[in-house]
Amino acid sequence: MTYVYPVISRRASGVSIGINLNPNNACNWRCIYCQVPNLKRGSAPIIDLVKLEQELRSFLHELLYGRFMLDKVPQQARRINDIALSGNGEPTSVKEFEQVISLIERVKRDFPLPEELKLVLITNGSLIDRAHVQRGLSHMSKLNGEIWFKLDSVTQEGRMRINNTRMSLKKMHANLKIAASLCPTWLQTCVLEIDGKPPAEREIKAYLEFLTKIKQEGISLQGILLYGLARPSLQPEASRLSKVSAAWIASFAARIKTLGLAVKVHP
Repeated sequence: MTYVYPVISRRASGVSIGINLNPNNACNWRCIYCQVPNLKRGSAPIIDLVKLEQELRSFLHELLYGRFMLDKVPQQARRINDIALSGNGEPTSVKEFEQVISLIERVKRDFPLPEELKLVLITNGSLIDRAHVQRGLSHMSKLNGEIWFKLDSVTQEGRMRINNTRMSLKKMHANLKIAASLCPTWLQTCVLEIDGKPPAEREIKAYLEFLTKIKQEGISLQGILLYGLARPSLQPEASRLSKVSAAWIASFAARIKTLGLAVKVHP
């Protein structure tokens, strides 16, 4: 299918129904750990909303009434956990973002889905200042929606090294504030070793100071999603990347928890 794909998700502990709004492999960032082949700079293409709806309905029918769960999914993960707007680029770059959320709501009504089923947006947060994106996020909040807002580094140097973006901390801060005001929001942070070295102490301190600041300002977060490398990168830097140790990520999580924030760790 063009837009809809299944993921047996380690973070979700179930089946995540992915919706890929960037089938052209285009993104406005280029994260060095990205698993997208032939990644290029750009935005999402025009979305065929009719085809997207057909694919979503077809796959939901297969999950609920077909053999997919029995044949493809381990017994402990045989549940539908969420519908996730993710894929091969930045999903909020799609011009039809608001219409996509309405489409998902319409389709959900026609299936006996779990009441707790989440609608998750996995985003780098860079385009949340756009009005049509904000309208979509407000709609998401009424559909048990969650935003997973990427924050891999607080420093300009770190964001250039990891995400290849010049997005300023000021704009990131402002967009995070908007996101959290519209829909429940988690910060998602990928930690990894580059050339055998984990993030430097100055990076960690800057990150913790940023979390302290936004908490003092009353920006309400659900917590932090802290995760390591799970699959090989398909970017030029791949050979330089490796996982941080379980002890390192546990220590980092413990420091975040001292700030009074929830942390979910997926090493």
